[in-house]
Amino acid sequence: MNRYPWWTYALLAFALVVGVLYTAPNFFGEAPAVQVSAGKVTVKVEPGMVSRVERVLADAGLRADLVQYDGNSVRARLPDTDTQLQARDALDKALNPDPADPSYIVALNLVSRSPAWMASVRALPMYLGLDLRGGVHFLMQVDVAAALDRRAETLAGDVRSLLRERGIRHAGVARDGQDLQVRFRDAATRDEALRVLDDQLADVQWSAQGGDAEPRIAGALRPEAARALQEQALKQNITTLQNRVNELGVAEPVIQQQGLDRVVVQLPGVQDTAKAKDIIGRTATLEIRLVDESAAAREAERGAAPVPFGSERFVERNGQPLIVKREVILTGENLTDAQPGFDSQTQEPTVNLTLDAAGARIFRDVTRANVGRRMAIILFEKGKGEVVTAPVIRTEIGGGRVQISGRMTVAEAGDQALLLRAGSLAAPMEIIEERTVGPSLGADNIAKGFNSVLWGLLAIAVFMSAYYMLFGVFSTLALTFNLLLLVAVLSMLQATLTLPGIAAMALTLGMAIDANVLINERVREELRAGVPPQTAIATGYERAWGTILDSNVTTLIAGVALLAFGSGPVRGFAVVHTLGILTSMFSAVVFSRGLVNLWYGRQRKLKSVSIGTVWRPGADKTAGQG
Repeated sequence: MNRYPWWTYALLAFALVVGVLYTAPNFFGEAPAVQVSAGKVTVKVEPGMVSRVERVLADAGLRADLVQYDGNSVRARLPDTDTQLQARDALDKALNPDPADPSYIVALNLVSRSPAWMASVRALPMYLGLDLRGGVHFLMQVDVAAALDRRAETLAGDVRSLLRERGIRHAGVARDGQDLQVRFRDAATRDEALRVLDDQLADVQWSAQGGDAEPRIAGALRPEAARALQEQALKQNITTLQNRVNELGVAEPVIQQQGLDRVVVQLPGVQDTAKAKDIIGRTATLEIRLVDESAAAREAERGAAPVPFGSERFVERNGQPLIVKREVILTGENLTDAQPGFDSQTQEPTVNLTLDAAGARIFRDVTRANVGRRMAIILFEKGKGEVVTAPVIRTEIGGGRVQISGRMTVAEAGDQALLLRAGSLAAPMEIIEERTVGPSLGADNIAKGFNSVLWGLLAIAVFMSAYYMLFGVFSTLALTFNLLLLVAVLSMLQATLTLPGIAAMALTLGMAIDANVLINERVREELRAGVPPQTAIATGYERAWGTILDSNVTTLIAGVALLAFGSGPVRGFAVVHTLGILTSMFSAVVFSRGLVNLWYGRQRKLKSVSIGTVWRPGADKTAGQG
């Protein structure tokens, strides 16, 4: 009756081991470290950087406790702050030969002191939010209307260019907000133009208006196209912000969309708000120029001669020098999109560029006159330019659609398209909320939050043990298991713990113990009715389960609603609250009964249980007191 099969105990033991394993890293504290991340959007940190960092530290006579790659950067954990400073200087000197033009950011940081074997199984501590670690928080408003206006302006140029190419005369193209109006002198020309525009510019909903007296065509961006443009603008802005924030050396920046047109930027550990704002608001530009392929330029690339007049020296992504003419053919203002794709004939990965009407016209004329020559696409940041790619012009390219190919992998094509899109913001952004949290306040918040959870747990343990005796001890152990499991799940998810999250943990303790109180009272009721102890235990758990499920499901619905519609601190509270409800149901029902079954289940002739005083009406002595 009150016995679990062996596999249930095995499951509980496994959950306990996993809980201890993934909770433990949160108690090791933090050690000084050095973080190496990309300093330019054209530079990527690969896994091979781990061995390079280890080699540099070894050459400098320094020892790192752990060097690991986390997907975007490499972190070296060091024994003390003196070694940390020496390691930063050694890595900065080795990785950035030119201090004026650094390729990598070598920043001081803090990482967990947990053993390397724990990190190898992804047993990592939770991240700490701004209110616990300190840092800066920005809420940025994206001007989506400006992106739509820019698209409408581009479409107006495309319409003029398209009608000119087809020989269709019109009386003017005007823009009314985000809508277009194209006027004609007769209805026949209008109808012909309508067929062309419907076929070539499918993202726009075209309609004939004005009748025969004032024939015209009205165009408005289709809702799905406008929505896709808005989503792409937000995605590009977020990507650009991530590239820029790398310069700050922030270990775990939070850059995410909030609502339809807002972006949250949280930089834990950063106290210099002015520098953060400068980095986030930085602009980058894209330029297309012709490569100087003269003999003097080839000599200059080898370093045997000075750079010819009218040209400049740049560096390609592979580190090779390239001499490029100063004359700018096109800028990023003419680039409307860049997407990875495949060549229809060779199936090679490609990057497909889309230019606006003015850019398409210029590009067609330039490529016609320079077939067989190389063209460089250069990205400028902070006054420094780097060649993203330099393909050979194979043929005249018209229509505003450019395909770049040549020995690229699928990943490289995606990266190149991202670089070309993310050089600058797709839509203007304005900081509408800004706040700074000091590190001392964060440490104080951690101490108070930890103490609130600890003292709450102790107070509950004392009350439950005094009131329910051994069953109260079982309930306390189940509550501790619940807290252990909750922290483990949050650590496995690599969640960011905030002060509202700690408050949710404290609330979870109160809600979780409520289930054990229901169970204990149900068992008491059965004992009070004269039911044998073994039957009282089984019946008490069964009857309490329905009430526990109802109460937790209704609370879970509220938590999911907060998770779906909340933002910022409310969402952080909802995440911990929701997970806490799920873990509390498992610990209160399954784990606590496992303890009871383990203690009482094998006693066939059980006469009493230790569950406190069970008062029977009309009786002078207790029947269930152990």
